Amino acid sequence: MQLEVGMVLEGKVTGITKFGAFIELPGGKTGMVHISEVAPTFVKEIRDFVTENQTVKVKVLSISEDGKVSLSMKKAMDPAPRPQQRSSAPARSVSPGRPGSFEWQGSRGRSSEPASFEDMMSRFKQASDEKMSDLKRVTENKRGGFSRRGSGQQK
Repeated sequence: MQLEVGMVLEGKVTGITKFGAFIELPGGKTGMVHISEVAPTFVKEIRDFVTENQTVKVKVLSISEDGKVSLSMKKAMDPAPRPQQRSSAPARSVSPGRPGSFEWQGSRGRSSEPASFEDMMSRFKQASDEKMSDLKRVTENKRGGFSRRGSGQQK
């Protein structure tokens, strides 16, 4: 069987190392799945995901000139179905006062037309200015009400 980049096939795990797993492919070829290609999540210990003699589904990523076959288990997985988003869904809301809480999408009650870059930038600047003034007010309250500009003791 001739291997080609992009093929998805099944193979048997023949060896496991700290950096990956060796897979015996149909036709007697052996390829390696790097630890970063085992699962769609961070893999600290590869043995948590594969065991020797286990049959796994792999995708051929590359075949080097010297015959080394690079494989991926995570790219061979069927993609999980994503929930379809409706275009009328409200903008994602994040708790106020936290980084990333700015709504990039138009606010509710506005027209359904996409906002221009200038409109989004204007709203972002306004939200940023409001957050900065809130931050200054809070930090001045923590200092006992004194500001740096001469309303305190002079030496």
